[in-house]
Amino acid sequence: MKESLETLYVKRTQKDYSLSFKLQIVKEIETGKLGITECRKKYAIQSRSTVVTWLRKYGNFDWDNQTPNAMQKTPEQRIMELEAEVKLLEKQKALLERQAYIADKKAIFFDMMIDLAESEYQIDIRKNSASAQSATSAEQKKKH
Repeated sequence: MKESLETLYVKRTQKDYSLSFKLQIVKEIETGKLGITECRKKYAIQSRSTVVTWLRKYGNFDWDNQTPNAMQKTPEQRIMELEAEVKLLEKQKALLERQAYIADKKAIFFDMMIDLAESEYQIDIRKNSASAQSATSAEQKKKH
């Protein structure tokens, strides 16, 4: 009888399993039909880590945050998440409004400084937007 048990044991590798087989195992575990151990016994998968690898690779479970992606949240949980998000966005908005206010004040201050410098030194510091082209640059444009 020991000989018959030994002949059933065949060393397998990850490559021996098809993608559809792996997805079927993952689906059965995630729907709760079978646990990891039951799947291993039913389908003669030698290692628990093999099944766990498939779950990590093909499953809906978010292993980084330890929460299932497909798990539905209660309306209360969703409301709490949205309220926290609103508070965060309100803080960000207030910060950006403060930064915009400071930037406006700086622009006004720098504009006043330029006006003061222009009046004190009698020079034009601001660039003229419609300045005439030099003769050499106009000739170069005609050549192209």
